[in-house]
Parts: sequence; structure tokens; C-alpha cells
Amino acid sequence: MKRRQFCQLAATTATACMASPLLASDSAAWRPKYLLGSCLYGYAPVADVVAEVRKTGAKAIDIWPKVHGNQREQIDAMGADAFAELLAKHDVQLGCLTQYKLGPFRLQDEMRFAEKFGCKTIVAGGSGPKGLKGSELKRAVGEFAEKMKPHLAVAAETGVTIAIENHANNLIESPDSMKWLIELCPSPHLGIALAPYHLPQDPDALAGLIRELCPRIEVFYAWQHGMGSSTKQARELEMQQMPGRGELDFAPIMHALAKENYSGWTEIFMHSFPRGTAIADTTAAVTADVNQARDYLASL
Repeated sequence: MKRRQFCQLAATTATACMASPLLASDSAAWRPKYLLGSCLYGYAPVADVVAEVRKTGAKAIDIWPKVHGNQREQIDAMGADAFAELLAKHDVQLGCLTQYKLGPFRLQDEMRFAEKFGCKTIVAGGSGPKGLKGSELKRAVGEFAEKMKPHLAVAAETGVTIAIENHANNLIESPDSMKWLIELCPSPHLGIALAPYHLPQDPDALAGLIRELCPRIEVFYAWQHGMGSSTKQARELEMQQMPGRGELDFAPIMHALAKENYSGWTEIFMHSFPRGTAIADTTAAVTADVNQARDYLASL
């Protein structure tokens, strides 16, 4: 190759790299580690849901109890050994247990259950006063972090990370509350379950928050607010919570995850109304909706 040709090729390549929203090193090295939420299938048999996990590009399942799903109760009914056989049959991992109804202070038995399956993640909400800001919020978050210490000791024993979701009407709701939580509770057994649905729908702000919270994000919900999930509405409006269906641009968000080499779970997610109903009419249709969202994320 002549020197002039080489210089032209180098200049063209450099320009292409600068124009790309994701540099090759980001897009080639990083892929989401997908987790499938059982509650997307409503109260479907847990055996049917586990059979769908690999079809969605995931290797692990997030098991939900009532009212959002009832697969956790189904596991209790069938027994741990039978559930272990079901997971092995489909080559699926128990990746996460979601337990809002137990709250962050009643997870000891659930952590020991998780340990039996090598499950490393339990999601719960925070606990404390709501609607605080500034120094009052920081003080309350510090008090919550202090109360978590004995529970995090059990988490350390069982190899579990308790991931606190930024849920609406909760102490841990705002970006500041999450930042202070990881600052005031440095234990690696406490993390964040980041739900964009409950935050302002600003893709650049969400990307910035990801950069600040990593690597303490344990679960990232690929989930936008869309038209909400607290009232009955047409299915096509409800589905706007899913990536690629509503208005939120996930490109800056996925870019931030890639730049941080995010290693936690990514869960394509939405809530149905009323809770406990599947997001689509059939099991196959739920899986197709998840894959449509995954294709959108992959396109970014």
C-alpha cells in the first residue's frame, strides 16, 4: 500500500470511529447478561416459564411471588428438589429472587433458600420515611444503612447481594438516595436494582446515573415509564413500558452500561395491570415481546 493510500484509509477509519456512538471496543467486548422475570408471564406454571428462559436470550430466571406472579409459591408447593431438577432440565440458573413483600429486614430465610441454588441476588425495596431531600434524606439513608448491617452479615454468609430498587414512594427512590446508599453502605453485599421507570425519563441523565452507580448496580431493568402501569388501558399503550415501544431512547443508557463494562443482570421488564396478569395472551406471545425488546437493545 502506498503511503498516500494508507493515510487516506487511516483518516477514514478514525472519522468512522469518532462518529460511532459505540466504539468497537465497547460493542465488541460487552453484552448484556439477561435475566427473565417470571412475573411477565402472570401466574403461568413455573415449569412453562423456565422452559422459555433460553428462548429469550437469557440463562437465568428472576422468580416473583404474589401478587405480581406466583412462581415463588409454586416452588414451595413442588419442593426445592423438584425445582432444581426443572432448572437442570432446561439448563437455567436461578439468578434472582424478588421479595418486596418481605422487605429488606426479613430476608434471612430467603437468603438461605437462595444459597441452595447458588442464587446471588435478592431484590427488595428500601425502608424509611418518604419524601425527604437534602441533609434529612442523607441522614435517613444512613440510618437505613446501619439497620441493614446484621442482614448484610447473613448475605455475606450465604453469598447473596441484596439489591435495593429505587421504587416510587420509598426512602430509596431518587438518584441522591441511591448515591448516598452506596456511599454510606460500602458492603459489596448491598447493591442497587436500577429502575428507569421510577425516574425522570431523560436518557442522558439516566446514563450519567449509571456511570455514578456502577459497579454497585446489581440489576438494571430495561424498563421505561411509557404510559404507566397503575390503571387499565389498551394493551398497545401498556406495552410502551418496554424498550423500543415508548419514547425513551435507550442508546445513551446502553452506551453507559457498555463503557462501565456492567456485569450485573439486565432484565427486560414491564408491569401489567392488574398485577398478576401476563403481559400478553399466551406464553409464546410474552416471549416474543421480550425478544422484540431485546432486538431493539441489540440494534443500539
